[in-house]
Amino acid sequence: MNPAPQGLILGVDIGGTKIAAGLVDRAGKIVRQIRHPMVANGSAEAGLEAVFGAIDALSSSRDIAFEAIGICAPGPLDPKTGVVLNPPNVPCWRNFPLAQRVAEKYRQPVKVDNDANAAALAETRWGAARGCHYVFYATLGTGIGTGIVFDGRIYHGNTGSAGEGGHVSIDYRGPVCHCGKRGCIEILAAGPAIGMRARAKVAAEPARAAKILELAKGNAASVASEHVAQAYAAGDPLAREILEETVDLLVPWLGNIVDLLDPDILVMGGGVSAMLQPFFVEMKDRLPEWCLNPHAQDIPLVLAHYGADAGIAGGAALCA
Repeated sequence: MNPAPQGLILGVDIGGTKIAAGLVDRAGKIVRQIRHPMVANGSAEAGLEAVFGAIDALSSSRDIAFEAIGICAPGPLDPKTGVVLNPPNVPCWRNFPLAQRVAEKYRQPVKVDNDANAAALAETRWGAARGCHYVFYATLGTGIGTGIVFDGRIYHGNTGSAGEGGHVSIDYRGPVCHCGKRGCIEILAAGPAIGMRARAKVAAEPARAAKILELAKGNAASVASEHVAQAYAAGDPLAREILEETVDLLVPWLGNIVDLLDPDILVMGGGVSAMLQPFFVEMKDRLPEWCLNPHAQDIPLVLAHYGADAGIAGGAALCA
């Protein structure tokens, strides 16, 4: 194996079940990466040891030297202090000084932020929003996370809690979100919501749902958003209808974002964004219906560059 270049930053992406870690060069290229199990339901120290294990596994060779460690950790957290507060997906950590503990072990600068903020910064520095000054980033998957970057810096707000765009409500009478509010875009348009709408249509119109049911191996209860995406790719009309309904929800939300922030680019990442990419032109063209901003239709709506590696790149971007 060829030696890794020097001047690297180590990016760490912590999830509820796994840790992704990678070495990233100053141009944003991920030169090595690994996956490692996360221990989220044990003690705080067990969770920390899992992080150490991922870092050590990646940097065990003598030829590797890194200059800083950037960590994407589940929120809520305090990006100023690097303290993880009370993340539901990693219950082992409560008011846990993650940045301090990692810095004590590796004697390197350490920064911690949430995944969407960090991914927004990576896309601004190296990815789809490179050269832009006012960036809105959204990752659509199991949930919806967002990040805002102004003039190359993450906008954290007064207390570090800014950027929760996934919990902007578009229907005050809508379903109750996991956060407790009604009608958040996350509860309406994330992957589980697409799956729920698909299951309802399969039950109501089984004759139109043959392709989706085939992909779900005939089990209507197991229909999920990925089956809708696969059926749409095969030209299925019902799958297209389900995705168009998702677009109908996302466009007013993006219109609110544009009127609030006036970004010069909208970047969308995550699995749901990838399945909706064929609708991006339509979404952009419909923005003027939902915006006061006279330049709404001129704002690019693009797919994120880093995809599944957004957390690794994002962690590194925090220290770049």
